[in-house]
Amino acid sequence: MDLSLTQAERATLNEKLSQRFIKLDPGGYFIIYIDPEQALIIAKHYTNIISDKGLALDPATGLPIPTRGKNVREPSQVFQGRTAKELCIEIFEKPDFCLVTCLDHGAYLGRELQRAEHCLDLGLPYVQD
Repeated sequence: MDLSLTQAERATLNEKLSQRFIKLDPGGYFIIYIDPEQALIIAKHYTNIISDKGLALDPATGLPIPTRGKNVREPSQVFQGRTAKELCIEIFEKPDFCLVTCLDHGAYLGRELQRAEHCLDLGLPYVQD
């Protein structure tokens, strides 16, 4: 059985998979961006509380965290690295307590950090999925 896909078909599949329900990590979430001038990938970690309905709540206010617009909260930690691997080591291996508590969240972060590195290498804008 041939499972190969064209580049366009892979893009369509990935877009479809990005629309699935994702259980949020009680350990928090990351905002990832690149700094092309310094050639860095930056990941800011934010804490959250997950409600009974699966919503991410701001621990300070108990209010839902908006998914769009500017984030006005202060990150709990800021990580930076020159490569996706270097940043993964900073996030997953160096801290005494790992901020990522769900395996699917860890896999997502690895994919996103690799995409960010690819964009940095090619001089392309990076937008987190």
